[in-house]
Amino acid sequence: MENRKLRIALTKGRIEEKAVSLLEEIGYDVTDLREKGRRLILSIPDEDIEVVLAKAADVITYVEHGVCDLGVVGKDTIMEHGGKFFEIADLNFGKCRFALAVKKGTDFFAGYGVKTVATKYPNVTRNFFEKKGIDVDIVKIEGSVELAPLVGLADGIVDIVETGTTLKENGLEVCEDVAYISARLIVNTVSLKLKQERIQEIIDLIEEKLK
Repeated sequence: MENRKLRIALTKGRIEEKAVSLLEEIGYDVTDLREKGRRLILSIPDEDIEVVLAKAADVITYVEHGVCDLGVVGKDTIMEHGGKFFEIADLNFGKCRFALAVKKGTDFFAGYGVKTVATKYPNVTRNFFEKKGIDVDIVKIEGSVELAPLVGLADGIVDIVETGTTLKENGLEVCEDVAYISARLIVNTVSLKLKQERIQEIIDLIEEKLK
């Protein structure tokens, strides 16, 4: 791991765009990242750095297994998947929140029966209700989770909310906030020892920019 280039994994999509802008702001040449085409491995010239583009959960996997030294990934993915790595900095972009939402005008916490919650994030949901001491049945949904209360599958949903527009358009409303999330910088535990000077340089530049 010591001999190869420093490798940074970025979550594809909006987080990627913000992360590339951040790398540019701290002084790196991101021309290759802006003109990527369909390539998934890109380079920052003169810095001996490779950038890998991946889905959010895979960013954690690559960093955890040491094939990437650093990663930029949403806190939502960290909360759902966990992993062995250092969470170094809150990058203050990709901001949104996990929220419990229900059909407008309904009280999720009313009554004594066990409620059903639909979500793409079963671990986040389970941890939230366990901390509240409430038993719920969790149904994993892959697509539009807003459908679940509308068709009678669930009493509520736990999902990522940005503006809340999608909820309103489907007759749902936020019942309670679960957690606020944003993009985070993560680092492989071994890389931080073997490449401490190079990684610390990047961390310092980012933290200075975030002040």
